Amino acid sequence: MYQDRVVLCVANAYEKKYYLNPDFSSLPSAIQDELKVMCVLFTEDVGGLLSLVFEEDGTLVFEVSADEGDLLYDEIGSALKIKQLQQTKAELLQSLEMFFKVFFLGENFMEE
Repeated sequence: MYQDRVVLCVANAYEKKYYLNPDFSSLPSAIQDELKVMCVLFTEDVGGLLSLVFEEDGTLVFEVSADEGDLLYDEIGSALKIKQLQQTKAELLQSLEMFFKVFFLGENFMEE
């Protein structure tokens, strides 16, 4: 079904917009809300654009970009914030990866 990278969501500090891929509308509303808050607060804090993207193998990665002339974008703060989110939101991020692997990639889930 999916062979390339798939965007889960994007927050844009320049246009003050948030996008959730409609393919993920089946996620519980609490998860959707948590993603929105996490991403929007990230871009409000450091600026730029934040995308959460699933790689071909189902790994969820943070991708950050900024306009070339954006003097307010905090590149160092961005890297630190991503590390912080990966630690504090580890359970959410792992659950999203599992959701993607099972429902989008068709992998079997075996609880150990």
